[in-house]
Amino acid sequence: MSGGLKIREAQCRGCANCLKSCPTEAIRVIDGLIRIIPELCIDCGECIRSCRNKAITENDDEWDLLKSREGLVLMADPTFYVQIGAYSRPRLMKEALEYHGIRDLSECASHAFDLAAFAAARIIQEGGENLPYISTYCPAVLRLVQINFPDLVGRILPVESPLETSVSIWRTETGSNERVTLVAPCPAKATLVRNPVGREKSSLQYVVSVKKVIRDLLAQNVKVTGAKTKGMSRRWLLWSTVGGESRHISSLMGKKLTSVSVSGLRNTMDLLGELELGRLSGVDFIECRACDLGCIGGTGTYESRFLSQLRLDTAEMDWKMLPEEEEIVQDLYGKGIWRLESKIPVKERLPLSKDIGEAMAKLKRMNAIYADLPHIDCGSCGRPSCRALAEDIVRGQGDITDCIFKLRESISALSGKIQELSSKLPHTILPREKRGMH
Repeated sequence: MSGGLKIREAQCRGCANCLKSCPTEAIRVIDGLIRIIPELCIDCGECIRSCRNKAITENDDEWDLLKSREGLVLMADPTFYVQIGAYSRPRLMKEALEYHGIRDLSECASHAFDLAAFAAARIIQEGGENLPYISTYCPAVLRLVQINFPDLVGRILPVESPLETSVSIWRTETGSNERVTLVAPCPAKATLVRNPVGREKSSLQYVVSVKKVIRDLLAQNVKVTGAKTKGMSRRWLLWSTVGGESRHISSLMGKKLTSVSVSGLRNTMDLLGELELGRLSGVDFIECRACDLGCIGGTGTYESRFLSQLRLDTAEMDWKMLPEEEEIVQDLYGKGIWRLESKIPVKERLPLSKDIGEAMAKLKRMNAIYADLPHIDCGSCGRPSCRALAEDIVRGQGDITDCIFKLRESISALSGKIQELSSKLPHTILPREKRGMH
């Protein structure tokens, strides 16, 4: 598993509601329990939304244990800073956290997000055959491209997540090797820690959901004034909502940025499908977020995404960097700290066999099995589609009678055979008149 999801088997009722919500068909319900295929999971969290019994949750670390440690360092997603009206500015949240002895890296984050936008603007302005570029900010979208849209991998913007870059900047400035905890709004962001894309190892060590930290802060009810901490940019907070990243990049470009921004998996898949067909000519940049309205709609958030959106819409934003901010960003850009460590590869599905001949034979058998199935994708077999069942059968992980319709056909045929056989008797015990004797 990629690392963002956790299954509570005791709470699973085998209802299979999660099957249809998965965009990559990574879920099976076998023997009444959920099974996730790690090679196909993108940690989008759609299964969490569809599970009424909360059998699937975010796979985060224990917040109570983390906060008990001395010198806790947090790197929070921008979503974290727009969850509560009383702490709706980074410096206010920073003061509240410092009251509990927790260090917050929001100042480094402010520079890191400026740096990511600046680097993206430079790459897009250079143009090239990879236009339009695809944002790297949503890990679920990256994995979706790897699995469902492999031809688009080359269009992914080679800019590291500013959440990772923030920690790198902090370590460079302080020389500290202390472990850093990510405050994440969704299971996809948790994969930054446990299974990052585009780098061998994350600069973050732990992950906890936004809602757990916010609930704890609200319970403490710390009064803040902002006088104890210096002000900082808030433009990076817009990355938590769809379109915010594009606006940030546009503000740093020497020409107009033509971009398309969408949120929600259905819209994301539709847009990527259009791009794959070559229907987005003239577009420079594509910003996709797996969650509705962006990261503020993640399953690990505390507040309503609509209230968070309202708060962001009414906030005053200064898109022009101060001279000292621009100097820092230029210096960091020159160091190349913003680049992805490695190219993002295509994530191929597991082959039916390592032997090409055997794989071809299994594919032929799979197609034959699929042709004989009802093609209604009801999910009763515990698979998201009839084709998924056919594939599981040839892999030795299922049987044709897992399909309720084929099972009924088999039972009906067996019942007819039993009825036919029950009317027959051995010749040795047939009545005299039926043996032709007088």
